[in-house]
Amino acid sequence: MKLEQIYTNCLAHAAYYLESEGEVALFDPLREVDEYISKAKMDHARIKYVFETHFHADFVSGHLDLAQKTGASIVYGPTAKPEFQAVIAEDNQEFMIGGCKIVALHTPGHTLESTTYLIYDESGIPHGIISGDTLFIGDVGRPDLAQHVVSELTEEKLAGMLYDSLRKKIMPLPDTLIVYPNHGAGSACGKMMSKETTDTLGNQKKTNYALRSNMSKDEFIEEVLDGLTSPPAYFPKNVLLNIKGSEALDKVLSKANKAISMDDFEALIVKDDVLILDCRSATEYASTTIPDSIFIGLDGNFAMWVGELIPDIKQKIALICPEGKELEALIRLSRIGYDGAIGYLDVDLETWYKAGKSTISFDRITAEIFTQLYDDNYPIIDVRKKNEFNTQHIIGAINFPLNQLESSLERLPKGPFILYCAGGYRSMIAASILRRHHIMQFVDVIGGFTAISKTEIPLTDYVCPTTLL
Repeated sequence: MKLEQIYTNCLAHAAYYLESEGEVALFDPLREVDEYISKAKMDHARIKYVFETHFHADFVSGHLDLAQKTGASIVYGPTAKPEFQAVIAEDNQEFMIGGCKIVALHTPGHTLESTTYLIYDESGIPHGIISGDTLFIGDVGRPDLAQHVVSELTEEKLAGMLYDSLRKKIMPLPDTLIVYPNHGAGSACGKMMSKETTDTLGNQKKTNYALRSNMSKDEFIEEVLDGLTSPPAYFPKNVLLNIKGSEALDKVLSKANKAISMDDFEALIVKDDVLILDCRSATEYASTTIPDSIFIGLDGNFAMWVGELIPDIKQKIALICPEGKELEALIRLSRIGYDGAIGYLDVDLETWYKAGKSTISFDRITAEIFTQLYDDNYPIIDVRKKNEFNTQHIIGAINFPLNQLESSLERLPKGPFILYCAGGYRSMIAASILRRHHIMQFVDVIGGFTAISKTEIPLTDYVCPTTLL
C-alpha cells in the first residue's frame, strides 16, 4: 500500500493518493488533475475511485475532470446530492482498492454529508483515517459553513452533530491510526490548526481541545463556535460549483492562457467590466504598475485573497504576471472557481514604461524611517486580522482588517497615515485598494510588523493567540 499526501501550501490543502495492487483512489483532489494521472501511470495503475469527504468551500475539486479522463467513479458520503453522476455511499459501506479496504464513516457536522474514510492495509490492519474537515491536527472543522447553502441549518445544530460524530465514530477508533486531514495551518476552514499535517489519533485525543474526554456537548458547541470570524466571501460560491459541477479545467485554460499586446491591454484599462490584477511581488508592484490595478501577489496567499476581495466569481480579469508564471496564476485562479481570466500582458512593466504607457508607483518606508515618524502622531492603520492585532500591535494603531477595508473607507482617518500588516504583503494589497478609491495620502511599511517589532516603537504586551480564538 502506498498512501501519499499531496500538499499545496497556498491553499493549505492536502489531497491523498492511495495505490494498492495496480488500483488507485484519490481523496479530495485539486482541480488540476494531470499530476494525479501521471502518478498512476508511473505506478502502472488505474484510478478506480475519487473519494470526496464533503462539498468543499475553499477550492473547486477535480473529481469531474478525473472521472472524465480516467473513468473513475466519484464517491460521496450519505446525504450528498451532487448534480452529476456519483456513488452515494451508505454509512459503513466498504470499497476495495487492490488489497486495501476503505470504509465510509458518515461524520456530519462540518457539513451534513461530511464523511471520514477509514483505511485498512492489505493485511487487514487499520492504518489511518482521511478525515476531510471533520478532524484537523489540533482543531476540528468549523460548523458554520453549510448554513450558507442550507438555510434552515444553524451553526449550533451542526456543532452538535460534529460533537456526536467525533465521539461516536472517530474517538472509539484505535489510537494508532494516522489522521490525514484535508487542511493545515493557514486554512480558513478551521481556527487553530497545527502546522503539522498528520498525527496519530491517540496523540490528538491528548492534545486536541475538541477531543477532551470529559467535554460536554454544550461545552463543545461553545468552544468550537467561539472566536469564529466570517468565512471568506467566495466559500458559498465554491460549494455550489462543487455541487453543480464546474467547467473542465483544460477548456478554461484554453480560453484564458493568452498573451495580450500592450495596445490591447491598454484598451482594457478603461473597461468597467475588466479588472487588472498585478500578481508580481509587492516590491515590483510598488515600483511600477498600471493605474487602477489591484495587487495580489503570487508569493502570498493569492487564491484566498482573490476570493476574499474580488466579489464576482465571474469577474473578467487581465493579469500582470512575473515572467514564466502566467499559467501558474491562471491555475491558481481556477482552483477557486475564478474562471473569468481573459489573458495576461505579454511584456514586462519596464517595456511598458519605455513605450510611453501610463504607470504609477507607491511610496513606502522602512521600519527605521517609521521610528522617526512615530512621534509625529500620524494615524497608524493595522490591516492584519483581528486576532493578530489583539495578540500584539503598535500602541495607538487602529485595526482595519484587510477583508473589511473597502467597506470601511469612510471611517479611515483624513490626511496622511501609515499602513502596516505582518510582512508587507497585505499592506500593499490595501494600498492598491486605497489608490483605486483615490485615497493617496499614506505610506506602507516595508516588512510590516515583523520589521517594526525589531525597532524601539512601543508595542502592546504580547498575548498568547490561543486565548483569543
